[in-house]
Amino acid sequence: MSDVVPVCPECSSEHAYEMGALMVCPMCGHEWAPEDVAAEPEDSSRVVKDAVGNVLADGDSVVVTTSVKVKGSPSGIKAGTKVRGIRLIDPVNGHDIDCKVDGFGAMLLKSSLVKKA
Repeated sequence: MSDVVPVCPECSSEHAYEMGALMVCPMCGHEWAPEDVAAEPEDSSRVVKDAVGNVLADGDSVVVTTSVKVKGSPSGIKAGTKVRGIRLIDPVNGHDIDCKVDGFGAMLLKSSLVKKA
């Protein structure tokens, strides 16, 4: 094994260590074989799907399928709220949609809680 320790492919932590033939990340618990990561293309495009399996793209409009509690707001986002002009991002704690919701402002949403309008 080389002296350079690769970063975790899940959380990009630099604290990964070798355990037998696998690499282990203590930050997120992800285990992987270094050969598998080297074989994957770096610029692979990620496919984001909504709650019913439709493929989402930047600029799409979506509808929230379930009520979502928003920290600091007494009411939250109600089911059926339409969100226009979404932007797909790399996942941050499971949230992979960046958008502006009327009455709430900019926020991150999970693609599993929306469906394409």
